[in-house]
Amino acid sequence: MTQGAGQGPEVERTATLRDFRVPAYVNETGPYDHGTDPGNAVPPLVEEPLEHPDGYTPTQRDLPVINRRGDTLQVAVDPATAQAPLPAAGPGPLFVVGDVHGYLDELVAALQEKGLVDSAANWCAGTARLWFLGDFTDRGPDGIGVIDLVMRLSAEAAAAGGYCKALMGNHELLLLGAKRFGDTPVNSGAGTATFQAAWLLNGGQKYDMDRLQDHHLQWMARLDAVEEVDGHLLVHSDTTAYLDYGDSIEAVNDTVRETITRNDADEVWDLFRKFTKRFSFRDEGGADAVRSLLDTYGGTRIVHGHSPIPYLLGEVGSEEGEDSGGPHVEGPHLYADGLAIAMDGGVTMAGKLLVQQLPLEV
Repeated sequence: MTQGAGQGPEVERTATLRDFRVPAYVNETGPYDHGTDPGNAVPPLVEEPLEHPDGYTPTQRDLPVINRRGDTLQVAVDPATAQAPLPAAGPGPLFVVGDVHGYLDELVAALQEKGLVDSAANWCAGTARLWFLGDFTDRGPDGIGVIDLVMRLSAEAAAAGGYCKALMGNHELLLLGAKRFGDTPVNSGAGTATFQAAWLLNGGQKYDMDRLQDHHLQWMARLDAVEEVDGHLLVHSDTTAYLDYGDSIEAVNDTVRETITRNDADEVWDLFRKFTKRFSFRDEGGADAVRSLLDTYGGTRIVHGHSPIPYLLGEVGSEEGEDSGGPHVEGPHLYADGLAIAMDGGVTMAGKLLVQQLPLEV
């Protein structure tokens, strides 16, 4: 969730296959580090491809691992930390994760509760499929640690025959913009604004910025914005703004990636501003807004993060944790005539970091 994108909170009423090899992450930091010192040389490339169960192709939209030079690497996964591929008749169970916002310990605990990682935060779910819905950083204490964990799990899951993937959230765009453009003025539609000011206003953490490296930036810049899996249309934001960027999932993802690659501050700001929009599915006409996305991109139900469930329910709360009591969040929120699932449990409001297996049992 983001505020202050030049014109305040906005309320709406109304695949290309990336051929990335997925190696073990070799530049890890933080309490769940299983790699080598980042200053050490990158391990040699693997001569032979890893074996996977029939029907699994690890090069399809898997998250890349990038070294400090910007190279996408193929590196052997340590067998001590990667589960051996398990035979399966089809894809493993599907899980989604809501907004994390730097709450690394809460994320690990939630993944452990679902049996996706073990006590050392290693992937232990075999062929399971895991999607993060974006917003890894800001507000919480260790956003870079969260990114490092997700990058490592993507390698370990691929080695086990499953996958761990992620979508672009508005806070990824915000962090990219703050790093790239800093105090460069942008056209906000409500006067002069800067990415740096917006990042600080929306919970930017100096500890994250100090540890942000090129391989983190390149990883974020390559994330997709939309994906459809097993009839679930996965997005970060509860907005119809995705329709502005293409009439197919492939077109949206390519347009977003190309916008970031052009490195124009005003273009990236406009993308960030549109990704901050929210509540399109909540009120009258919300189900029709969901249908407009489903009709365009496919799927029978949309799954999103971004807007905390207490906000969607009209409960009073603060994303900065000012309400010490915290909201009461049991699990995902199904709404908009059963067409939308909200996954942001409000961890920044002392709510709950949600990890949910799909399909959602109603």
